[in-house]
Amino acid sequence: MKKAFLIIVLCVNSIFFSCKKDKKQDQSPPETAQSASSDSLTDDGWPRETANNGTKLVYYQPQVDDWKNYKEITARLAFSLTPKDGTQVLGVASLKAETLVDKDNRNVFLKNIQVTDVRFPALDEKKVPEMEKLFKEALPKGGDPISVDRILADLNQTKNPAKGIAGKNDPPAIFYSTNPAVLLIVQGEPVLVPVEKTDIQYVVNTNWDLFFDKTTKDYYLLADNIWVTSKTLDGKWVKTTKLPSSLSNLPSGENFDDVKKVIPPPSGGTAPQVFYSNKPAELIAINGNPKFIKIKGTKLLYIDNTENDIFASEGDGQYYVLLSGRWFKSSALTGPWTYSGNNLPADFAKIPKDSPRANVLASVPGTQEARDAVMLAQVPTTAIINKADAEAKAKVTYDGTPQFKPIEGTKMQYASNTQDKVIKVGDLYYLCFQAVWFMSTSPNGPWKTADSVPKEIYTIPASSPVYNVTYVTQTTTDTTVSSSTTAGYFGAFIIGATVGAILTYGTGFYYPPYVYYGGLYPIYRPWPYTYGGGAVYNPWTGGWAAGRSVYGPYGAAGTSAWYNPATGRYGRSASVQGWYGGRTAASSYNPWTGNYARTNQGHNAYAQWGHSAATNGRQWVQSGHVTTRRGTAVGYQTSGGKEGVITHRRGGGTTIHTNNNLYAGHDGHVYKKDAAGNWSHYNNGNGGWTQAGKLGSTKKSGSAIERNKPNQTLGGATRAGEGIKRDNLPKPDQNLGGATRLGDGIERDNFPKANKTLGQRDKPLGEAGRSDITNDLDRSAFSRDRGESQTRDFQNIQREGNRLGGGNFRGGGGFRGRR
Repeated sequence: MKKAFLIIVLCVNSIFFSCKKDKKQDQSPPETAQSASSDSLTDDGWPRETANNGTKLVYYQPQVDDWKNYKEITARLAFSLTPKDGTQVLGVASLKAETLVDKDNRNVFLKNIQVTDVRFPALDEKKVPEMEKLFKEALPKGGDPISVDRILADLNQTKNPAKGIAGKNDPPAIFYSTNPAVLLIVQGEPVLVPVEKTDIQYVVNTNWDLFFDKTTKDYYLLADNIWVTSKTLDGKWVKTTKLPSSLSNLPSGENFDDVKKVIPPPSGGTAPQVFYSNKPAELIAINGNPKFIKIKGTKLLYIDNTENDIFASEGDGQYYVLLSGRWFKSSALTGPWTYSGNNLPADFAKIPKDSPRANVLASVPGTQEARDAVMLAQVPTTAIINKADAEAKAKVTYDGTPQFKPIEGTKMQYASNTQDKVIKVGDLYYLCFQAVWFMSTSPNGPWKTADSVPKEIYTIPASSPVYNVTYVTQTTTDTTVSSSTTAGYFGAFIIGATVGAILTYGTGFYYPPYVYYGGLYPIYRPWPYTYGGGAVYNPWTGGWAAGRSVYGPYGAAGTSAWYNPATGRYGRSASVQGWYGGRTAASSYNPWTGNYARTNQGHNAYAQWGHSAATNGRQWVQSGHVTTRRGTAVGYQTSGGKEGVITHRRGGGTTIHTNNNLYAGHDGHVYKKDAAGNWSHYNNGNGGWTQAGKLGSTKKSGSAIERNKPNQTLGGATRAGEGIKRDNLPKPDQNLGGATRLGDGIERDNFPKANKTLGQRDKPLGEAGRSDITNDLDRSAFSRDRGESQTRDFQNIQREGNRLGGGNFRGGGGFRGRR
């Protein structure tokens, strides 16, 4: 049977609205609307150039100091400013800006940029106000994308992860097989739904196509195009080619169409072994005897002939398996298994990044990959919605009269007979519907957007099935609501703390499903659960993809399919889903949000307010795109009603293809690094560069600092800083990054000489080249290199994914895909 996969992503609540462009922005109006190209909104690299009334500004990659609540950034950047018909100067600026995050494309957009400080290491004090004014006028107020990988690389050097949740990490039932096998999960007692005009019943609370013949009392299971039968769910299953005649009369529509394709049963094929569990479980399935592959430089081996991530350690003689982001260990592959937590052999952190099993690094405490995953999980996705539109869509469907159960450890209650998340706090009811909070005095509404959410709601423990709503916050204005959701809302949770923090799928608690018998067909509503879906982390999306062949077409009931009690059938995806969405006319179901999306376009798994989700992967917040010959404009509207336009120019306008080797020191000086790792700062005393710690000197230790020859470029064929003699920035009449690459054909620096002052009286510069400054710069340089590498890796994989159709499981950059 065709495999079906669930994509669970962290950035999916996109809303498609049009918005006006701010005519006050210094942008040309669009002339001809076209469809945006696939790379129209990407981080094309640094540094970048902009021009304003003849003034040219080249600004280098910002060095991020803080990302407050992942909504407000403070950063500093080095820049070069050339007034019209004037002399070029170098400077350092401190910035503060709001952020909008597009996780699908891993971009962060800065808006409402404020310049909080500007310093010029070598400029006459009398000229500072004029040059500061020119800089502020030339610097874009927002728009150009910077990849989230660049920002996270900076923050990973300084920012500690959030404290992990109090999850449950007891191992599930773990089965083991070296023969063809499937895992049959039926949560609790089988929920049987009649198939119209037949003697057949269909089991809905399972992950496979499972039928029950009321006449003979036999079960029939369709697993990987092979029919097997058994008298009991936990009994022996045997292959059969004789089916009840009623199965030939299955109605058309939804999942039955795929079942009918293998009726009558094919005669060939080998029946798989069937492992049965009445709760979520896992299966280690190996294709024959384990084939162990040594991981170079470690005492670890991995099993190659399996879809599982399973390792053997020669150091302690234990086996380790990764399930939903959690490590379990055992002295035998057959178990028993115990939770390993952070107690992994140190060799796991030494797995090479190009290893076929490098994907597990994101789940190894203390690794860079694990820190990335944890930090990305804390970055919110923001939706800005009109209140009236939101309230018109909010509704709750109960199965009978509203019923509420207590939330453990609190005075609150949650609605137990609905798929929607309704919380009773005192005499009021709060609804989290599609990542927006509403309030009402009645459990049935009417619902109004909540101007504030009670603090008690954020104390709901992980043991509650409605815990994920604690990852939704919002602010409101008179007309709009700005909703922010982080990874926990979609089922990804941090466990551990500080260096031991990792990102896992699910809380580890088991939430029994709800079943209601009150109509023609029973109503079955599963809560999300941690195990039994084959969840695999994808570092590029920051989300979990679910689905392995042994777990069935429904990814373990209640993940990649939804049950429709009106028809008594399951619906599921009409095409394979992958980490980048799919191309399908059906849907995927997200058990954490309780939503499924219907779209005829490329999509991700979650839809907001009935619109298709993340079409083309570029629509976010309250945005509309228009592409013109001048570039792509993205309109946004803030929760306060302010409007703006983000632009990304084409034809060499934004990104300068040269080295990105200027840095802003905390002391206000401009620095660069040579190939030997030495830092130099711009020296006002002689208009050139001086090695850090050698203020006033023009000699490097052991070698002279010489001026570049006329045919040398700044960061041309060699890496930034290689063979650095003396940088020679353009003369006043030369373009900075214009028709030629930055530095082409330049001879000398043209900056103020020794008779100029250092900075401003009220903004004194620190002593250049102190060790604490250069140590900080070393961290910035490492982060910049890593951010660049991560950005290019993702963009390469994204382009490859677009060529392959967008919905395929695939690896890249050491990430191993599953089929």
